[in-house]
Amino acid sequence: MTSAWVAIQRNPKSGSGRRRRELVELCCALRGHGLTPRLFSQREELDRRVQDPVSRQHLAAVVAAGGDGTVVDVVNRHPDLPLAVLPMGTENLLARYLGLPPSGRELADIIASGHTRTVDLGRANGQLFTLVASAGFDALVAHELANSRTGNITHLSYVKPIWKSLRAYRYPRMNVFLDQETEPIDGTVVMVSNLPAYGMKMKVGHTAVANDGQFVVTVMQRGSAFHMIRYALKLLRGTHDRAADVHVATASRVRIVAADPAAGAIPLQVDGDPAGTVPVEIECLPSSLVVFVPGAGQGGGSG
Repeated sequence: MTSAWVAIQRNPKSGSGRRRRELVELCCALRGHGLTPRLFSQREELDRRVQDPVSRQHLAAVVAAGGDGTVVDVVNRHPDLPLAVLPMGTENLLARYLGLPPSGRELADIIASGHTRTVDLGRANGQLFTLVASAGFDALVAHELANSRTGNITHLSYVKPIWKSLRAYRYPRMNVFLDQETEPIDGTVVMVSNLPAYGMKMKVGHTAVANDGQFVVTVMQRGSAFHMIRYALKLLRGTHDRAADVHVATASRVRIVAADPAAGAIPLQVDGDPAGTVPVEIECLPSSLVVFVPGAGQGGGSG
């Protein structure tokens, strides 16, 4: 292969109906720009293709066609490749932040324009993320959702996991160490935001900057079903950082450990996917991911 080409990683659970038509539009529009599209449903097939030195040399972009789970999967496998996103999931937070449209034709135009920017990545115990890593209640919801998932995720899919978590979670406490600080922050929920994007329109990490080498760390210090609902309302309004029992800070490295290891496992999630349990070391990797964004006359991203 000597001509420029585009690898498209499709999530088979995300592409049907109108969304499938956008994949067809993407492939047709890429050909119109002189780029050869290669569509992959199996991860291993894409991995083998981009490992070939000649194919890799002529690769213009890798497209994550799916939701944020597809994005983080592609990023973890190929963080050194320029990434484009065709949003086909429920939230599509990274695509929304970057201003990328749910249009195959428009995404092809953006890729052909070659307009990119760099954003920071986070790494939690070796797993990369673009949006947020968190420990505690919301991570338990992510674990419960993954355990019960049978197909496409919708907003309604979260109702049962949230209700189950509210009834069952015991809110073990954590100690959160920022950068070189030796005095920890105590809390029951910790959210480490790389970008100002979070599900359900909650304003978690809303002051985060995409390429400043820093996280916005939000620590919620009380634990009960009542306080989780209270915190959720504050996050929706963007008033959480004014609450006396919410600590918001910036850091490039975060270490989270259980205050009492005997109190039980504390779940961890990254970008909505389960990522094991605490303890965890989280570090910011400055400007380490190249992403395609709209250029002048194509709309705009969010920063």
